[in-house]
Amino acid sequence: MTKQNVLFFFTDDQRFDTIAALGHPEIQTPNMDKLARRGTSFTQAHIPGGTVGAVCMPSRAMLHTGRSLFRLEADGASIPDHHTLLGELLQQAGYRTFGIGKWHNGPASYNRSFSDGDEIFFGGMSDHWNVPACRYDPGGAYAQVNRRIDNPFHQNTISLQRADHVQLGKHSSELFSERAARWLEEEAAAADGSPFFMYISYLAPHDPRSMPEEYLQMYDPAKLSLPDNCCAEHPFDYGVRDIRDETLAPYPRSEQEIRRHLAEYYAMITHLDHELGNVLDALERSGQADQTLIVLAGDNGLAVGQHGLMGKQSAYEHSVRVPLILAGPGIPAGETRDTYAYLYDIYPTLCELLGLQTPDSVEGTSLAPALGDPAWRAREHLYFAYADCVRAVKDKRYKLIEYRTDELRRTQLFDLIADSAECHDLYGTAGTEEVVKALSRHLLACKEAWDDEAHPAGGRFWRLYA
Repeated sequence: MTKQNVLFFFTDDQRFDTIAALGHPEIQTPNMDKLARRGTSFTQAHIPGGTVGAVCMPSRAMLHTGRSLFRLEADGASIPDHHTLLGELLQQAGYRTFGIGKWHNGPASYNRSFSDGDEIFFGGMSDHWNVPACRYDPGGAYAQVNRRIDNPFHQNTISLQRADHVQLGKHSSELFSERAARWLEEEAAAADGSPFFMYISYLAPHDPRSMPEEYLQMYDPAKLSLPDNCCAEHPFDYGVRDIRDETLAPYPRSEQEIRRHLAEYYAMITHLDHELGNVLDALERSGQADQTLIVLAGDNGLAVGQHGLMGKQSAYEHSVRVPLILAGPGIPAGETRDTYAYLYDIYPTLCELLGLQTPDSVEGTSLAPALGDPAWRAREHLYFAYADCVRAVKDKRYKLIEYRTDELRRTQLFDLIADSAECHDLYGTAGTEEVVKALSRHLLACKEAWDDEAHPAGGRFWRLYA
């Protein structure tokens, strides 16, 4: 039997609700829409949150190891040898693995994942028009480090970046997609028939939000609708008010400012969608499309004004929910699944779909049963965390969020069915006492099951919680 190829698109800061075919009334995503029509969309896909402000770093480590948030090494900055990477497993199964774009989990783990690659960006974010990138190094050293001044208009502090070239003026979405398309057209069909795993990790739509002007012109800020939960400031400070993401818009957040950010955010996604479409076209031209499983996912969500926040350092739906679409041979077309899922479930899901044994180091749950049975459930509760100040749990209806800092002790309760935007805090209202007790028990059970308290951030949170 011919093994299926895998083409994996991974986006950066793309919120779960930014695909037109899945219900967004204003954004234009024709190619992602095609994937949704060709495949199955998991509409309740999440990340568990993050232990550091750069939420994407542990998120990506969870994706590639199939491990949960508190069982990573160094918050995902590195991946130890005994955590079998997805690409590593696929190489052992005879796959050629080709990686393009962002890798936020250390150079040492990159070559364990990929037997080849190009336009590799080691880091968290960059100037989209001038990405400091690396060619593939068979030895895995990626030793060339260059100096740069990050903010030359205001300081002369030198930082170091791992890179061996920059393609001046080439947008990151185009840089990565063009390289992917060229590989698919020239090298996807191997002479020996071996399958491929191509992983394209975009920098978009992460800020600095910039894109070709034609895409920005597609969105008039004045005509964009604002979500019901947009507000000038978060109702209380739980320790994120002055982090980098939150300084992207001044306080109080004005409607005009948020509309501008939304227009740029949507424009970046539409540009990204166009480039993703070019890769899909190249896959068709390669003759490999009929035997290729396609995955589209995002590393975390983003507030962009919701709850008075700009970033993803919270347990609200806009920050913890992500897009996840599977398409290709054997995947039901034009369907959705609402089982609760985490990104780290993708690893065992691919193992099952490809007929591979899931490594013992993987903790995720395969979502493959949901493809045949829409009523199947991976889990009944989800657990979320941000650093040492937020813990949350949700069931099929309610979400309980606990905040703890040296200055703050706060609890929120939301009815996600009646109030999907999490606008109305029900904590302390009559008739919710038993709901809070039940969710609090689940919160404590998750703390134990996830080894949260053993992590430094968890240890601090739970000391304050007590």
